[in-house]
Amino acid sequence: MPVYTCTTARGSLTSESKALLAAEITRIHVDINHVPPAYVNVVFSELPPDSVFAGGRPATLLILTGWVRRGHPQEEATRLAVALSSAVARVSGLDESRIMVVLQDGPARSAVEGGHVLPEPGQEEEWLRRTGA
Repeated sequence: MPVYTCTTARGSLTSESKALLAAEITRIHVDINHVPPAYVNVVFSELPPDSVFAGGRPATLLILTGWVRRGHPQEEATRLAVALSSAVARVSGLDESRIMVVLQDGPARSAVEGGHVLPEPGQEEEWLRRTGA
C-alpha cells in the first residue's frame, strides 16, 4: 500500500545496504501502520553524483519520500518519519543531518493495488478478506 522512494547519488548505497534498508523500512511501516509486509513497496532512485545538491552545492544526502494513505493519526505519522530517519542513518552510515524523510498522504480511494481500490486505514483486514490478497 505505501510506496517509499529512496533517492540518492549513484554509488552511495551498496546492494546489501539497499536490501537492508528496504527490510527496515518495511519493518517500521508494518509495526506502526499494521499492514502486511507484502504491501510495503520500496524503490531506489540513483542519480549521477553531480545531480544531487543541498543549499546550492553538491552534497551527499539521501531523501526518502513515502506515499501513505490519509487517515492515520498524526502522532503515528510523526513517529513513522522519525523512526525511518533513524533507520536510514543507521543503515546508510550517513549522518542524520544529511537525511530527509517526507511522508505525503492521500486518500486511499485515490490508489489501486492489485486491481482493488485501497482500504481506509483500519479497514485492512476486511479488504484483505474481500480481495483475497
